[in-house]
Amino acid sequence: MHRPPFAASRRCLAATLTAILCAQPGLASAGIVSFDEVKREFRSSDTAVLDRNGELLQRVRTDASVRRGQWIALADVSPALRMAMVLSEDRRFYEHSGIDWRAVSAAAWGNLWNTRTRGASTITMQLSGLLDEDLRRANSGRTFTQKIGQTVAATQLERSWRKDQILEAYLNTVPFRGEIVGIDALSRTLFGKAPNGLDAREASVAAALVRAPNAKPTLVAQRACELMRAMEPGQKIDCDAIDMFTSAAVQRRAFDANEGIAPHAARRALRELRETGETAAAASSTAPVRPAANKETALRTTLRAPLQRFALGTLQRHLKELRGRHVEDGALVVLDNASGEVLAWVGSSGPLSQAAEVDAVVALRQSGSTLKPLLYAQAIAERRLTAASLIDDSSAQISTASGLYIPQNYDRQFKGPVSVRTALAASLNVPAVRTLVMVSPESFARQLRAVGLPLRESGDYYGYSLALGSAEVSLLSLTNAYRMLANGGRHGPTMLTARTPGPVPASAAKAKAGDDSAVPILDPRAAFIVGDILSDANARTRTFGLDSILSTRFWTAVKTGTSKDMRDNWAVGWSQRYTVGVWVGNASGASMWDVSGTSGAAPVWAEVMRFLHAREPSRAPRPPAGLVEARVAFGPGADGNPLEAARSEWFLQGTEQGLFALDNGGAGTSSDGAAARITAPADGTIIALDPDIPPLHQRVRFESEGRGVQWRIDGKHFARGNSAQWLPWPGRHVIELVDATGKVVDQRKLEVRGAGVVAKSARR
Repeated sequence: MHRPPFAASRRCLAATLTAILCAQPGLASAGIVSFDEVKREFRSSDTAVLDRNGELLQRVRTDASVRRGQWIALADVSPALRMAMVLSEDRRFYEHSGIDWRAVSAAAWGNLWNTRTRGASTITMQLSGLLDEDLRRANSGRTFTQKIGQTVAATQLERSWRKDQILEAYLNTVPFRGEIVGIDALSRTLFGKAPNGLDAREASVAAALVRAPNAKPTLVAQRACELMRAMEPGQKIDCDAIDMFTSAAVQRRAFDANEGIAPHAARRALRELRETGETAAAASSTAPVRPAANKETALRTTLRAPLQRFALGTLQRHLKELRGRHVEDGALVVLDNASGEVLAWVGSSGPLSQAAEVDAVVALRQSGSTLKPLLYAQAIAERRLTAASLIDDSSAQISTASGLYIPQNYDRQFKGPVSVRTALAASLNVPAVRTLVMVSPESFARQLRAVGLPLRESGDYYGYSLALGSAEVSLLSLTNAYRMLANGGRHGPTMLTARTPGPVPASAAKAKAGDDSAVPILDPRAAFIVGDILSDANARTRTFGLDSILSTRFWTAVKTGTSKDMRDNWAVGWSQRYTVGVWVGNASGASMWDVSGTSGAAPVWAEVMRFLHAREPSRAPRPPAGLVEARVAFGPGADGNPLEAARSEWFLQGTEQGLFALDNGGAGTSSDGAAARITAPADGTIIALDPDIPPLHQRVRFESEGRGVQWRIDGKHFARGNSAQWLPWPGRHVIELVDATGKVVDQRKLEVRGAGVVAKSARR
């Protein structure tokens, strides 16, 4: 009886393979992984960054070698795609047991007569090559041993796996085009949709890419058109339309792996994880968690998704309102006072910014007046000042190694003698500089480093401008320094990644014990006094008014700050449970236009605080032991009225007193009662004469306050009135201010250095 050539060759090949398998028992007994193991070990190229309760915040690309999405169940793959894949790769997939003998025979016969055929590799055989690196196809093709091993593995897969499991695993692990692996990444990248939504045309293009992943779009379209005809027999197929669609699809990159509402926090959390030497599979207290076998690798953070969403929306909305004032960037961070957990992290304004990738939460910017609370806290802790101490807010010229330092207030006006409470709450610059003179820049710089502020230089480098925020700090470190004030002077690190694989417990449970890693940095009594001042709406009225945006219906303490040339604007403050920091400005460093302490960052800070305390109270802290509350009064000013209204004030025990008045022995009083003193030049000024400048153009201006005053130089009468111009000559000189009775009320010592020709001219 005559037998068809295909049947004969199929019987021959089967006999040959059987003989080979018998001769290679090791191949036949090779272990095959289970479907559950393959699914469990599947890794997305992205990491899902979750909030404290497991809600997705951000997906971040963490494997640059491939683009792989989530594991997709076969039931979630469109019927059109399943049909197209089987028709394209293995028409008898549901009939054979791993090896399609008819296809093998056809391939062998075609090779004999040099005829092109589809090939004999089944879906099961392809899957076995994808699962076993030893069987993976190289650029030069598989060796004979690999082909035999692939055949054996396919047979074993069919014995231990169901057909639906084989097809599901294949669809999730098969390479498509370029870096794309798996049907989820392909569907979202090329078609911008989930695999369950693919239609016949999209499915045919996807299946055609398996056969020729990197072929030209025209060749892919031709194959897709053939598949469409097989899928829809009798229907008219527009191959030109498929060609246009394919060309557009293969160029798309719609699958953005970094989508979400917390891109900067996500990258920070992953970087922290890498820096600690942990990997996605590490079993440690901070290891990423995998919510389920068919989900992405996940990293749980301490963030709150609803708060993160609100903070981002509030910041973007407010910055849109400020666009006319040349403001496009901003950042925000919320910390839990007790634990240091980061509850919200907004690193930029997103699409509003031209530098959206810059994380302004950790970027270094000039801090402006936000360092003043830390300065006054140190001065109070060192008993140099009390909250009621008087500091003169007037024109000052402070001699430094590099020349005169002349601080100015924000409004270019001076308030005269003010209490520390008023000076801090109203953010007056000159009193802050005078306070730094007491503390010293180097001592203050050491304190700032102790609370985690990353000062790059020494205190002497910054000089007295350090009181006004010439140093650069990050929003995160500054907000955490304020958290130190909220915690009674105890400083601890912040925490962004969750320490447990499950939902992060409510921080309120930790509030009683506090942060175990916190260490005492500042006297808790000084921290309490500074918080009391920053929560005092009446004390800040001189600068911010009574209806300031900084005032809240619940207890909060807050400070604003603006850096030089209006490049940075800050609002940082705390409530009973939270510390919130906000920065607005431009990542480029460009100046803003007409943005004040209350129109820039403060409105965002206030809105976030209201959101946090919509259903949660915030009460004033209890005073720590060693504090004394006493009634104080203030002496008269130049107009005869009390400098400030009498009030109750907090003191470190032993520093309390009942009356604060001007020290007449130091500043002096003129005959009509007005304070008299020299305001310029500063004591110890060194004047260098330039021989190239005409002597008459090198005069020194004397300035003073008070009435009826006279000037004396080296004991000789020189001039009358509050100002005078002196033609200097080399040497050391004593400048004295004398009142109407002839009493010396103030003096300055200065030195003039210069050429003899100037001296001779000056004497004439």
